[in-house]
Amino acid sequence: MINDFICPYCKGHLKVGDHIVFTVRNRYKHKGLLMLHPEIGNYTSVKHPDFDFCEGEQIDFYCPICSHPLESDFDSNLVYVILVDEGKKEQDIYFSRIVGERSTYLVKDDMVTATGEHASRYTYFKMDDRFKRYIKR
Repeated sequence: MINDFICPYCKGHLKVGDHIVFTVRNRYKHKGLLMLHPEIGNYTSVKHPDFDFCEGEQIDFYCPICSHPLESDFDSNLVYVILVDEGKKEQDIYFSRIVGERSTYLVKDDMVTATGEHASRYTYFKMDDRFKRYIKR
């Protein structure tokens, strides 16, 4: 399956080669690039070796094109981007921006697929339609 990832604000393409590219900022306000694996549930990443994160640290994610913050509207611990599947259908992707926390949510139509060992921390994804008022379509 070939998926693309776009910024929900400028609609710019975030996937380059085999990675999704973000501008990020750590707790010391140092900026860098972070490249994530595009497969849902694969938490491998690439960054410069001198750009450090600490376990449990909240990382700020930005679109590398328009610089807009990618923080979710309904939870400050989640990042929001759009996945475009092979059929050109857009789906919402939310993932944790806490270092070491593995939780990703794919929202497609009325279905939510939660992935990652920490996915149960964000229980509102299990609350039927109540959280959907926050999801951008």
